Amino acid sequence: MLDVDFVRSQFPAFSEQSLEGQAFFENAGGSYTSAQVIDRLTRFYRERKVQPYAPYRASELAGAEMDEARARLAGLLGVGSDEVSFGPSTTQNTYVLAQAFRQWMDPGDAIIVTNQDHEANSGPWRRLADEGIEVREWTIDPDTGHLDPEKLMELLDDRVRLVCFPHCSNVVGEINPVAKITALAHAAGAFVCVDGVSYAPHGLPDVGGMGADIYMFSAYKTYGPHQGIMVVRRNIGEMLPNQGHYFNGDSLYKRFTPAGPDHAQVAASAGMVDYIEALAAHHGLLGETPVATGAAVHDLMRDHEEKLLQPLLDYATSKNSVRLIGPTEAAKRAPTVALVTNTPGETLAAQLAPHGVMAGGGDFYALRALEGMNVDATHGVLRVSFVHYTTESEVQKLISALDSVL
Repeated sequence: MLDVDFVRSQFPAFSEQSLEGQAFFENAGGSYTSAQVIDRLTRFYRERKVQPYAPYRASELAGAEMDEARARLAGLLGVGSDEVSFGPSTTQNTYVLAQAFRQWMDPGDAIIVTNQDHEANSGPWRRLADEGIEVREWTIDPDTGHLDPEKLMELLDDRVRLVCFPHCSNVVGEINPVAKITALAHAAGAFVCVDGVSYAPHGLPDVGGMGADIYMFSAYKTYGPHQGIMVVRRNIGEMLPNQGHYFNGDSLYKRFTPAGPDHAQVAASAGMVDYIEALAAHHGLLGETPVATGAAVHDLMRDHEEKLLQPLLDYATSKNSVRLIGPTEAAKRAPTVALVTNTPGETLAAQLAPHGVMAGGGDFYALRALEGMNVDATHGVLRVSFVHYTTESEVQKLISALDSVL
């Protein structure tokens, strides 16, 4: 079982007096940062804040730490180190990739998007319609928010070049079968781009094992600095037109980062791996390979989250005044829970604050998903989201607070 006391000892936020007594349930918007990341970021700014990769000691150390972050993250994700790119955000990374596909595709080619997505992994692709690219929408079930792979099959043909979908939605929460969907797309001759922003905080996935061509997530939601992390596998990365400086075109991890990297934040991202490995070591889960270690920690996190999540789901389904978005079984979803009531989501979030519960309300840039489930996006939802450092008592506090405001 997860040692939550050890976990929380790794996060300075839990020792902050200003946050004492506050239960944090807005993790889908951004997680607390681990001490390992903060330490690396501070050290870089104090000791390494020079142009990296120059032939003097401070610069050599700066470049080495940036390379270390890329290599160690790649190890956990099961991909090559040059297949991992950093950018200012996942939204920006998606936009850059969409420009590459715009140049690579021909008018009449097709892409598939969903209405389950956060707008960041939908809007840039949908804009390709302005260039003559056909955009097909894989729609969710209006009652449950479920994405049915059988419906994807109806959209696939030899004109489809790319299928874009989320590992899980930031409001529906259901975990989509990435390997299965990828296999269907590949069989039809299409590539896949997976938005992992809402899934990765619950355990970094084995991207190599899933077979995804592109996988993106945000470091600031996975206990790290404010960076977007993007896996672009070599087969598609070398095929797409270079979006970086022309003289960097031969470097795979530079092809989709037009701007210079944030040296300090890239280097600090190695702290994410430090944390995962510390968690594995403490629980006796260090594997023979980084992928094995990552998988063990992933399962440790998920087991804890599922245990805490089910009582919250049971509570929500027991209330006639509440509509729970997404699955009612914890094993099928992430602990990102959107609730629809007669009260606007933002109002409910404000009412929870005096109870010591930090939550969010609104549309969360998932307007298409909410509208696809007949939810008024202007009314919005209350979203309560947690990760593995959340405790059972905090979930009970949330349920009590919900009972009071509902």
